[in-house]
Amino acid sequence: MNIDLTDTTSSQINTTLVQARRSIGSPAVGMVLTLVIVTDEGNHYDALKAASEASKQHPSRILVVIRRPGRSPRDRAMARLDAEVRVGSDSGTGETVLLRMHGELASHAYSVVLPLLLPDAPVVVWWPDDAPEHPSEDKLGTLAQRRITDASATEDPIGTLRLRGRTYAPGDTDLSWTRLTPWRSVLAAGLDQQSLKVRSATVEGESHNPSVELLALWLAERLRVHVERKVTEGPGITAVRMQTADGEICLDRADGALAELAVPGQPDRHVALHRRGTAELIAEELRRLDPDEAYESAVQYGTKEHGGAGGGSQGAKGTRARARSQSEEESAKQPAAAKKTARSATKKAAKK
Repeated sequence: MNIDLTDTTSSQINTTLVQARRSIGSPAVGMVLTLVIVTDEGNHYDALKAASEASKQHPSRILVVIRRPGRSPRDRAMARLDAEVRVGSDSGTGETVLLRMHGELASHAYSVVLPLLLPDAPVVVWWPDDAPEHPSEDKLGTLAQRRITDASATEDPIGTLRLRGRTYAPGDTDLSWTRLTPWRSVLAAGLDQQSLKVRSATVEGESHNPSVELLALWLAERLRVHVERKVTEGPGITAVRMQTADGEICLDRADGALAELAVPGQPDRHVALHRRGTAELIAEELRRLDPDEAYESAVQYGTKEHGGAGGGSQGAKGTRARARSQSEEESAKQPAAAKKTARSATKKAAKK
């Protein structure tokens, strides 16, 4: 059931939702969360399609915030709210409300969304494309337990990833990190099979791909080794190589679907590592609403240790800097030890 409301209010939208549920014979509310999608007119279709697919696993009320401030001063001065309410088969297993905010109202989405949230239910805010610099300080972001961004959808993915590290707050996550879940699982399983000390690692993938950078940061933070970043034609991440004393652990995915895992002393195995769609990524993120500590450690590792999420080059600089520091400390200790030995020999000679 689709119901269009022109020049409406949040109160009228709530009333329409109740009436629509009753008319289709389901007055009870069986939704587990509210998903707020903040996007524009050009990108809302794909985002809503992905969210509707994810709602089959997580029944939710989906609120799509579409800001239309207008171009002329006259358009910006006019404030109007148009809504499209979808209930039943047209909205998956939950409810969907498209909120088109015209004119000055586009700057006050918080006031429109707040009355439409499900009572006593978690709130997740998702920016499919451009997100605010500080998602946790955004007015809509303050309503949410989880805030989802996507650095890969921006004009400068790597720069955006650095920004996410500097502005991180508990509850933030990024779909560039969610895309790494299968890779991290397979790599962790490969290391668990044998007690191997990793000496260095290389992550191969497309240039300016934030998932490649995040995977390099995760490995560097967890293994405390230098991780080199190697650019390939893709698609996405193509291989991860970890050097050990017994040989190379390699997870190679050349075609974007099937990968081969090679571990020293074991037969090679094939692993399904297909590139997942947005609906699968959103469904995964909605499974947990607590802060993602692994993402926090990875995205902030670049800013804390290397001054940015630079992956290979920044990581190499940080490693060389630490090596120089250790070398200087050892050099400083050696003269002191030599002087101490000389003094001891002089005292013994004097006693004799």
